[in-house]
Amino acid sequence: MRRYKKLNLFSFRIYIDIFAPITLLLFLFVGIGLTAAESPNRQHDRLWMNTSLTPERRADLLLRAMTLDEKITMVHGVDPRPIHGYVGYVPGNARLSIPVLRLADGRAGVGNGAKDVTLLPAPIAAAASWDTTLLHAFGEVLGNEEWGKGTNVSLAPSIDVVRVPEWGRTFESYGEDPYFNGQMAIAEIQGIQSQGPIANANMYLTMNQENNRFKEDSVVDRRTLHEIYLPPFEAAVEEGHVGTVMCAYVETNGTYSCENPYLLTGLLKKYLNFQGWVMSDWGATHSTVASANAGLDQEMPGAKYYGEPLKTAIENGQVSRPTLDEHVRRILVTMFRFGLFDKQPAGSWDAYVRTSAHAAFSLRAAEEGTVLLKNADNLLPLPVNASIAVIGAAGGTKPKASGGGSSGMVAPYVIAPADGIRKRIGGRAQVSYADGSDLAKAVAVAKAAKVAIVFVNTDDSEGRDRPNLELPNNQNELVQDVAAANPNTIVVLNTGGAVLMPWIEKIRGLVEAWYPGQEDGTAIAAILYGDVNPSGKLPLTFPRNATEIPTGTVEQWPGAHGISSYSEKLDVGYRWYDAHRVQPLFPFGYGLSYTTFKLSGLQVTPTSTSGAGLDKNVRASLKVMNTGKRAGAEVIQVYIEQPEKNGEPPRQLRGFTKVDLEAGQTKSVRLTLNRRSFSIYDPELHQWKVPSGRYRIMVGTSSRELPLQSDVEVVDNEIP
Repeated sequence: MRRYKKLNLFSFRIYIDIFAPITLLLFLFVGIGLTAAESPNRQHDRLWMNTSLTPERRADLLLRAMTLDEKITMVHGVDPRPIHGYVGYVPGNARLSIPVLRLADGRAGVGNGAKDVTLLPAPIAAAASWDTTLLHAFGEVLGNEEWGKGTNVSLAPSIDVVRVPEWGRTFESYGEDPYFNGQMAIAEIQGIQSQGPIANANMYLTMNQENNRFKEDSVVDRRTLHEIYLPPFEAAVEEGHVGTVMCAYVETNGTYSCENPYLLTGLLKKYLNFQGWVMSDWGATHSTVASANAGLDQEMPGAKYYGEPLKTAIENGQVSRPTLDEHVRRILVTMFRFGLFDKQPAGSWDAYVRTSAHAAFSLRAAEEGTVLLKNADNLLPLPVNASIAVIGAAGGTKPKASGGGSSGMVAPYVIAPADGIRKRIGGRAQVSYADGSDLAKAVAVAKAAKVAIVFVNTDDSEGRDRPNLELPNNQNELVQDVAAANPNTIVVLNTGGAVLMPWIEKIRGLVEAWYPGQEDGTAIAAILYGDVNPSGKLPLTFPRNATEIPTGTVEQWPGAHGISSYSEKLDVGYRWYDAHRVQPLFPFGYGLSYTTFKLSGLQVTPTSTSGAGLDKNVRASLKVMNTGKRAGAEVIQVYIEQPEKNGEPPRQLRGFTKVDLEAGQTKSVRLTLNRRSFSIYDPELHQWKVPSGRYRIMVGTSSRELPLQSDVEVVDNEIP
């Protein structure tokens, strides 16, 4: 026993002197490994594949394993032409389990020649519903079909404020108000991203024309930039949690958007705390060093600047390795956050993704976005036994269901208005048609019918602005001649935005149907015959003439000497008409119904508050009654008139809600106004503030119909 104890003691000393350090090193090694992995469940030593880790931690682990060439591969696309379908493509990395990025256009459905997809109404039409729930569903349908096509980055939505009425991409946007656009962007982005793809807010920033988009410099002051053009992107980032942002072609204040450090790093990444990645519009990258150092994370669609030139710039020290790492990290973190490493899109580019439910939604969106603008003597809704003359190419042979450019789509079908009307009345009345190319024939067809419906259209597209606000191809003459021949003439507008209407006094009915998608004819028939009570409202102003518009000078649009001057400053859209006391043809927020509504009992609380009190919000409550004989929906709109010393436009939209009411029904409505609703941006302080003074709360059904008003006094609050 004593011998055993001595041996044991001796063995123990040997262990302490020799083996303990080795054991300690083994424990330390294992410990370090576990710390790095944060879990023993490793997949082929790809520690970043551990789903229990945060996206940031996973991205950091992966970044450490990447070579310089692998990092550079992440920050540019490859030529998409050899890749079936997708407009943008970033190859995957099998060694590191990095999935492929497949990018596709899709403002009104999956673009780039995709087949077996749903053609939705143009975004401007969906926005005209003034219903964020509908915009969320719009995003869901789009996101679902993108995902089904194998797309994991959806290049939608376009959220720029419509500054120029002739802008060729008005139909892709939501309208002319920054708050309104922001609310619609939040809803659509959340809808898209709920289905799998990462959404893309585009085009950042001051992308307000097409004609000179590659060379024009948007010169805009910082207050206007913050109050008018940045808010939709702010909403997309802070509330929509959008994963990617696309920088635009244009220059802003002398620097291209995609190499503009103030826009990309100063505003987007620091001020708005955007955590996703910035990609260039296709061909909007103009440099390597300037773009990389300014904050552009990814060049699209190729590698002209971010391929070998970027590698050379890094090796020469013109672009630092930490800068490259930051770009790659933003892409990886976003991919991890949206689960792209852990799930793959449900299908491929050849997949059949349209469904009956999606078709039904396309119809509903077209119906709810249609705006009734004139209904003299209650001509509408039409009786089913009245003979009808459908006039115009858009009414029959060439229905105008969508816009062009990157929004162009392969529609599975488009129901022409003439066919939709024929199906609706089921043979109970004659429906005749003339395409309008022969004016004499069109007049003869119109004379022979009880009601003449003239379908007119614009042909809006990315890449070109409209030359003016006139209807093209002698369509004004067509409307005038038909109206002279038939006193019961209705005009249906299939336009991407506002147009002039010299014949407005000669017609009895006017409907803005926008670009309504594949269910064009079914939707307009439902409106015309009263199966659906129109509830859409204009998201932009329709002017009376070509001279009284916010951007009426060449210096403003398209620009002179390479500069587009934003001299109207804050007076964009309806703000300009109000500030200059100009009566538009149809104001922002306007739209009629087949029933009537009454607003009453506005109460605003509190009526006096300090600046700090605004953080607890101001509430406006009122009652809305359907005073007509049929069910309908009204959009309640809240505007704020600021103290004159603030230098703001006369009134600005700060809240809205859509209310469905049965005939005779009354509902209580409450809207909340937050601190931002009362704020102005101070470029000297580089922050928002609420000056003291009396603020008027104005509630109604359009920007020019605000019967309910109440004041809020803000005291002792010059600075936040």
